[in-house]
Amino acid sequence: MKHLRWLTLSGFAILAAMAFLATRTEAQPGQVKLIVSGVWFREGDLANLGHSNNIIIEMKDYMIVVDANFPSGARLTLETAQRISSKPVKYVFDTHHHGDHAYGNPIWTKAGATTLAYVGVAEEMKRYEPARWLATAKGRPDVAELHLDAPEPPQQTFDKSPFILKDGSREVRFYFFGWAHTRGDGFVYLPKERVLCSGDAAVNGPYNFTADANVANWPKVVHSAQALGALHVLPGHGPSGGPEILDGQMKFMTELHKAVDDAIKQGKKLEAVVPPGTTTVYGNEVPAKTTLTLPDSVKNWIGPSLSAQVRDTWEEIVQKKPHGDIPH
Repeated sequence: MKHLRWLTLSGFAILAAMAFLATRTEAQPGQVKLIVSGVWFREGDLANLGHSNNIIIEMKDYMIVVDANFPSGARLTLETAQRISSKPVKYVFDTHHHGDHAYGNPIWTKAGATTLAYVGVAEEMKRYEPARWLATAKGRPDVAELHLDAPEPPQQTFDKSPFILKDGSREVRFYFFGWAHTRGDGFVYLPKERVLCSGDAAVNGPYNFTADANVANWPKVVHSAQALGALHVLPGHGPSGGPEILDGQMKFMTELHKAVDDAIKQGKKLEAVVPPGTTTVYGNEVPAKTTLTLPDSVKNWIGPSLSAQVRDTWEEIVQKKPHGDIPH
């Protein structure tokens, strides 16, 4: 968050890429891991830089990058792609509209790539991101220095799933399974290699952000992704892994919804379950604590954002609408 096949790399590029990638069993923030031949996973430094993960997919004559990242993350990933191969990055896929996955769009289009997304991403960008962009620019120099009034939307969108890109070397499918983390959540799947890029619809660790979510529907979306049969899962945040990431993500959202629903049915008040007081997690102000607990079976996904996840789920259940439809 990769069996070698070097296609048309020059000898120098092969040696440079091998030294750059190294032989690691697990990626760390800022490092690059080969997952299968021609597919690289770059784990973003979320804690220090706010970056998402990126995936680089090598096609016959070009490369595809999954997620535009923040502008500073886009530059780092572009540099990584150029060190891996002399092929141009032709497409950059925004898995959803959030800044750490889409605000880097101008960096990529300036470099000659076409930004691509499910149509729901563009719609959500219009809905939320002009105001969020301006707020983010006040605290992030990499956003402010672009001197834009709003984020750059994806240049190309699709509304029929899957959208497919293929050439003589590889097939890449882009899926939309419904509203989970956001209304526009996109997945990328390589059927031959059985590699799934999940964006933030499935993360590997305590990184779930539920403000724009449909918490009740989230497990159904992940279940649809599970049906693809991926062996390798490359999440939007956290280390890469296998099908256990999807299984854990689905169980976490299910247990979260169940625990909150049970508390409401028991007549508890939100103020008792999520007491007053706030803290900051990854730049977001969230409630500081919650009295709800979840099973140890989903502890990998439990972290400092649990109180916000509980509050958002509570509001979704009480107001009988996806939390992303509740003004916030």
